[in-house]
Amino acid sequence: MRCVVGQQSIRNLIESLQTHRVNTLTELCRIERVAASCDSEEDARAFQGPMTAAWNYYVTSNQMLSELRGLTRSYPFCGDILTEAQASVRNDPDSNRSWNLAWLCLVKIQDDNLIATYAASEAARPEMWGGRMPEPEEADQLAACFQYEWDMAVHNMLRHWSVAPTWY
Repeated sequence: MRCVVGQQSIRNLIESLQTHRVNTLTELCRIERVAASCDSEEDARAFQGPMTAAWNYYVTSNQMLSELRGLTRSYPFCGDILTEAQASVRNDPDSNRSWNLAWLCLVKIQDDNLIATYAASEAARPEMWGGRMPEPEEADQLAACFQYEWDMAVHNMLRHWSVAPTWY
């Protein structure tokens, strides 16, 4: 049995991954679901490399950061969070449990409590307060706003996967 789509469609989907014509979370997840529906080991293997490379490109091309910032218009998502998550995933021996770098980064952001850490440090920066040092209460209030909006964005992105995209 073959994937839900025909062979020509499989080739077209793989080509769209390889040429980066598809580089949004929603579209990559759609193709990932098609790949997961493959009953044929040959078809599933054909998707494996291009899908892995496409997720890597999605994260490293700053598209993921752009989409996170699109979800956090009031308090733009801190790029350093994603940078640290990527480094942490790449240094984690368990990161080979998935082909999906975006999912691994989102999980790492949650598991390592990166949002709370960065929300507090960003909120305390004098640059956020016109060059003056904020009062602790002010920094705490801004950190809570950052944390709420950034947590919601990560949560919304993780909702794209009803099942974790893992090998085991």
